[in-house]
Amino acid sequence: MVTRRPNAVIAISIVLAGAILAIAVWLLAQMREDALRRSQDAVFNVSLLVERDVSRNLEIYDLSLRAVIDGLNQPGVLDLPPQIRQMVLFDGSISAKDMGSVFVLDEHGNVRFDSRTSTLPAPPRPADLADRDYFTVHRDAPNLGLYISHPFSPSGSDEDLRIALSRRISRPDGGFGGVVVGTLRLTYFHRLFDGMKLGPSGSMALMLSDGTMLMRRPYDPKTIGINLTGTANYSRFIQRPSGGFFGTAAIDRVERWYAFRHIDVYPLILDVALSTHDIYVEWRRRAWIIGTLIAALDVTIIALAILFSQQLQRRRAAEEELRELARTDGLTGLNNRRAFEEHVSDEWRRAQRSGWPLSLLLIDVDNFKGFNDLYGHSAGDEALIGVARCIAQNVRRPGDTAARYGGEEFAVLLPNTDAAGAQQIGEQIRAAVQALQCRHVASAHHVLTVSVGTATARSKRFKTSRALVDAADEALYLAKGAGRNRVIAYRAAGDGADGAHAVDAVDSASPADRAEATPDTGGRGAH
Repeated sequence: MVTRRPNAVIAISIVLAGAILAIAVWLLAQMREDALRRSQDAVFNVSLLVERDVSRNLEIYDLSLRAVIDGLNQPGVLDLPPQIRQMVLFDGSISAKDMGSVFVLDEHGNVRFDSRTSTLPAPPRPADLADRDYFTVHRDAPNLGLYISHPFSPSGSDEDLRIALSRRISRPDGGFGGVVVGTLRLTYFHRLFDGMKLGPSGSMALMLSDGTMLMRRPYDPKTIGINLTGTANYSRFIQRPSGGFFGTAAIDRVERWYAFRHIDVYPLILDVALSTHDIYVEWRRRAWIIGTLIAALDVTIIALAILFSQQLQRRRAAEEELRELARTDGLTGLNNRRAFEEHVSDEWRRAQRSGWPLSLLLIDVDNFKGFNDLYGHSAGDEALIGVARCIAQNVRRPGDTAARYGGEEFAVLLPNTDAAGAQQIGEQIRAAVQALQCRHVASAHHVLTVSVGTATARSKRFKTSRALVDAADEALYLAKGAGRNRVIAYRAAGDGADGAHAVDAVDSASPADRAEATPDTGGRGAH
């Protein structure tokens, strides 16, 4: 099948290359999903780790604030000497790294106690902090609990940015008695964020629930304190306690995968994000390598298929040429006897089925042996080529077959042609050969001539194709005996005779006797 249709090799190779490409694309898609999944897992793990660290430290600081409130409520604590009172109110954890001072404000916003000093009267803070958010919020909301303030800088420097954690001090009657406040340097979050591996374009942010930025990586002091309310990412942050999504940062316009979570009971939102470029950078490198190899493999497969197809085409052409040579006479270019007999067999069966007439001409070059003896074999070959050309020029209808039957003898098969048509074609060939004016002094006509015998099978006149050939040969024999250079048609003595011995000799000297046609057969009366 493949050898008969070389293009099928190319088609199969294209299908194979397409299948390989499809498999490679599927694998690359799976690898891409795996890269995203691993990155998502890493981001969620980092966010969980940071959340726990922040939550633990805030809890410790909150416990310190609660301890101050509890100390203030203990009888006699306020009457203790300043140094002892400091030890009772402020534990050692307050002095930890990144934690600022803890101070107590009265109901008017004045500093009563400060963890950084043990002596008064000189207050370590401004006398009035009543306008600060960490004071006003507790004054106006009795049950707020722990409050985390907006970032601020006591010294006005970007290096000293802090947030305040505060709790309300209530009097025994439930009235407002002041606030205990502790400060936390934002450098704590800065160092914590820098310790996480998020790739070159990764980001991490901690913000208040109202959208105020407390810390962001990559760090830029200008982003601290800005409010993200109304941005697309913030709108997603407040919809659920935690989750993940693809989004574009409002600050730097980088597309990232975001994992976010609200930190325990605190009014804080943490987001950790990896840029899509960083997520797929390794995948792109592998995809480029695999894609290049697959493309090279597909191109190689198709190229080899094309080369193989070309080889098959050349082989097919060579085989066709060999078949043609096996069926063609090398000298005249006509069919050889083997091919002619195949045609006779096929057309005989077709004529028997259809009932159409089938005519056969046998043509013999007159006195050809003498021509060879006089002029040589080379001239004899040229004479045969000329005769073959005359035959081919007068046998042009599709389905007609001309062949070199053997030596100087030729044969012509005329499907769907009656006796009159066969006689006409034979006469045209005879006249064409004579018109060549090929000198032949050994001939009575002094030029090269041919004798033609014709026979026509119609209805059940001949039982076999061999009988038809024998009839044409008998007519040829009569043409040779009648003086050569003529056409004689086989005429049986009675209908249905197979190779009858009685023959009407209708030769080229009697064209009127050859004018009969049979149009009712559907064949050609005149070729």
